[in-house]
Amino acid sequence: MSDARTTDLYELTMAMSYVREGMTGPATFSLYVRDLPPDRGFLVAAGVEPVLDHLAGFRIGPDDIDAFAAALGRPPRDLVPLLGIAFRGEVRAVPEGSLVFANEPLLEITAPLPVAQLVETYVLNLISHQTAIASKSARCVLAAGGRPVVDFSLRRTHGPCAGFDAARLGALVGFAGTSNVAAATSLGLPAVGTMAHSYVEAFGSEETAFRAFSRAHPGPVTYLVDTYDTEEGVRTAARVLKSLGLGAGSAVRLDSGDLGALAVRSRRILDAAGLPEVQIVVSGGLDETKVERLVRERAPVDVFAVGTKVGVSADAPYLDSAYKMVAYDGRPVMKLSAKKTTAPGAKQVFRRHGFADTLALADEPAPAGARPLLRPVMRDGERVAAAPPLREAQDRFAADLAELPQEARRIARPVAPEPLESDRLRSLSELVRQRIQSEYLAPQGA
Repeated sequence: MSDARTTDLYELTMAMSYVREGMTGPATFSLYVRDLPPDRGFLVAAGVEPVLDHLAGFRIGPDDIDAFAAALGRPPRDLVPLLGIAFRGEVRAVPEGSLVFANEPLLEITAPLPVAQLVETYVLNLISHQTAIASKSARCVLAAGGRPVVDFSLRRTHGPCAGFDAARLGALVGFAGTSNVAAATSLGLPAVGTMAHSYVEAFGSEETAFRAFSRAHPGPVTYLVDTYDTEEGVRTAARVLKSLGLGAGSAVRLDSGDLGALAVRSRRILDAAGLPEVQIVVSGGLDETKVERLVRERAPVDVFAVGTKVGVSADAPYLDSAYKMVAYDGRPVMKLSAKKTTAPGAKQVFRRHGFADTLALADEPAPAGARPLLRPVMRDGERVAAAPPLREAQDRFAADLAELPQEARRIARPVAPEPLESDRLRSLSELVRQRIQSEYLAPQGA
């Protein structure tokens, strides 16, 4: 199925009307998040690269026309004016891995109005989902305090594609590996994994299971030790590891119960067996709050495996994101709806050290000591440069995170930086507001 059909019906009905009315001048749309979700001190910009892939290939073909006609219950000839429409516009975007805050554009698209409208749904979906997951994953990295975090989310993400995204976004913010074989092999990430409880149950005993696993995988190995009795499972694992000489690089995994207390007891058993080098991996419903608690309690955990709650961003599964027109055919526009007012004109975000951000108009000069966040990434429907390697986004995220104020890094009750508005943006907003009020909201017959 063509990606052009992955859109909301109203995008199509509006585009048809624009074409019929000859409204094909350039329109600029800005994509941003109105308010951060609860307990978020920042967002990690993500999804730009797949958006550019989508836009580069966007084109309405004959099969799309037939599908649109069927959806609208109209003859295909009514849709022919849309045939051949492709994306030939411009995109400015915040590079992936950058930290952003409420009301700061993640990207802006300028294209003929019908085209800029038609791509809204797909673009908004990609940016919103991937930014939400990257931001959740980043909080896990913060909570772990330097200990490795790995991705176990594939089995419960909202579809295999979302699972692939979760693995990539986890890697972007510093995860040490993923259980997702497709993502690991495609992206060059370490593949990580152990065994399921069913594997242990299939054998006559834990010791038989552990020895069989080691024959298939000579080492290092990780044994899942909580199928029956966790402490007994650790003792059995220690005995097998010791007999096979598999201490270095091997681990035991705890997946249930009081992980902190069990980690303490497991560490004692392993140390007493002369296996201080054997690590402890914990999993089972972990998110950044549980990880932070284990770190705060000094639980002897070496690796955190996070899955469901991170892969679906369980506490904040969506962003209050918007894709709003800010200019059409040279005319700045804005929305005055209560609590959803938009600011007119193409934007730029200027950032000073310490995330002292200023939201400004795109043609304003940068204030002293500030740098622009939105960069040109597409002109005339083509990328301005090849897709950058993942390492570039990883380095950008690490640099931004290191600079983030402590109050925004907190897992509980963070305080996010708030961008200021430039004088020119405030003045333009007031002028456009006054124009709208005088032209459209004046009493009839006055």
